[in-house]
Amino acid sequence: MHDIDWNDLRHVLALARGGSFAAAGRALRTDATTVGRRLRILEERLGTPLFSRDAGGAMSPTPTGEIAVAKAETIEAEVMALSGALDAADPMALGRVRLTAAPSFLSRLLIPALPGFLARHSGLQLELIGDARNFSLTRREADMALRLARPADMANGRVVARRIATLDYAVYVAAGQESHAEDLPWIVYEDAMMHLPHARWIAAQAEKTGRTSPLVVNDAEALLQAAAAGLGRALLPKILAESAEGICRVDSGDRNPPLREMWLLTHAELRQLVRIRAVSDWLDGVFRRPHSGR
Repeated sequence: MHDIDWNDLRHVLALARGGSFAAAGRALRTDATTVGRRLRILEERLGTPLFSRDAGGAMSPTPTGEIAVAKAETIEAEVMALSGALDAADPMALGRVRLTAAPSFLSRLLIPALPGFLARHSGLQLELIGDARNFSLTRREADMALRLARPADMANGRVVARRIATLDYAVYVAAGQESHAEDLPWIVYEDAMMHLPHARWIAAQAEKTGRTSPLVVNDAEALLQAAAAGLGRALLPKILAESAEGICRVDSGDRNPPLREMWLLTHAELRQLVRIRAVSDWLDGVFRRPHSGR
């Protein structure tokens, strides 16, 4: 019988998910050398290699490694379920929660609402990861995620998605430009973002009017700052723009700006944890809270 340490299996999982010693080290909050050493120890104990390196340098499981990864995922699920059961008996929200969202929502919506929440949950460590990419919950890159669309792939039930808000969009210009807003160019998103409804809407308006700003962006925060700088008209979520300094909402006429849904994604094995429920309830409150308008 092989003597296998669960901590070694955690390193196997992190390596399978990250594809490199460095990525696994970051996920486990250790260094690449430690990951490599733990893997070698386990492979020597089992008498067989668990990973191989491909031509591009990425680490991938061998057939035996695939078995180890699958079993490790099963054990991880059981450990998480046990942790959830124990955590549910504790009324305090303790521990770390890693939440990812687009940078503009973190900086303009969530962070300003944090002081009171963290004061109520002093044992909670909240990691806010601002990134426009879709971090994977199934690979444990994040515990929770805010996304502007319901994911098509729910990872075979391993991810739970819940709509927490419907976002209204409106047109904004720099303060003082309201009287001649119709003469201003539209600030558009880069072509790579044209799969998004709001990016397509702006592009359509720019094409209709023949007025397009020479500036192209790929982020709502950059769009907001560009409008505040007087570079043109911007389409922005009201929940972000209404409290921003230096911009004003203008009449969009019969253009009918799009609506977007905000979805909260949570790893299914974590959703009953007190700390996860605390963050989820807090997010509900943030998106329900009235935001100042002009």
